[in-house]
Amino acid sequence: MTDVAISIINFNTARYTIACIDSIIAHTAKDLNYAIIVVDNNSEPDDFRYLADNLQDQKNITLHRSPINKGFGGGHMESLPFVNARYFLCLNNDSIFLNDCLTHLTQYLDTHPKVGLATAQNFDEHGNFSPSFHHYKTFWKLLLGKKTLERINPVKFPKRNKAYKKAIRITSPNGAFLFFRTHCFSEIGGFDTNLFLYSEEMDFAKKLEKIAVEAALVPQARFQHFQGKSSKASKAISKEAMLSELYVIKKHYSFLHYKIVQLYYLVTLPFKPRKWFLLPVIIKGVSLKYSLKQKQTIRFLKNP
Repeated sequence: MTDVAISIINFNTARYTIACIDSIIAHTAKDLNYAIIVVDNNSEPDDFRYLADNLQDQKNITLHRSPINKGFGGGHMESLPFVNARYFLCLNNDSIFLNDCLTHLTQYLDTHPKVGLATAQNFDEHGNFSPSFHHYKTFWKLLLGKKTLERINPVKFPKRNKAYKKAIRITSPNGAFLFFRTHCFSEIGGFDTNLFLYSEEMDFAKKLEKIAVEAALVPQARFQHFQGKSSKASKAISKEAMLSELYVIKKHYSFLHYKIVQLYYLVTLPFKPRKWFLLPVIIKGVSLKYSLKQKQTIRFLKNP
């Protein structure tokens, strides 16, 4: 059994994936045992070939190709047959380690048994501090705003825009860097594969909350995230994000709460012309038949 298994999803961004893996190798202590599992999510053949040709040739790095794009959570679930570790890191491929993240995180979780999920301190592509966690996307957050919540209850809602020096308890961690205690990941059933993209971190946080397991930010571990490189911004992606948000709220909160959130968006959207394209998604509500997951096609690559 290794200390950490790292799952990385590649989708038409092989150069970022290579840089991500190179940074892990460069910064991780030699005495820490880890495995890197790369799942290619049905990239274009040229991108996959570049990835296969340029991965460092090490026994602890394996590459697996899915014939269909299974999305973020579905892609990471593809790595599970190859996981045999105490900890499991789901890492965005557009991320770079800035220090020995794995050692900092394993040491923290080794000494804090109540923590089942942690994240590292995030820095943007320019090296600037970036928030590393979220607050739940509930009606109260939409109505009051995150800053008001932080003033009302700073314990439950710590300030997102603050650079912390010590680890703190958080609610919903950065989805680009999800460091799990493996048995906790297993106990909550891993990713909900109904979600194709987005809101996975909130889903995890709520599931862990139900089994009395905490999430934490460990700021001693530092990484850089090139935001949006793993999935390009578009109207289709924004629609998927809204669909996922509504799905998770409906899943974890009362039906009344879900309908109030839906009504809030319907009332406020007319004042946001740039987001009018989201109106059909909000009106339909949680209808997964409109998800991008339903629009994927199979591609076989016989000669990688």
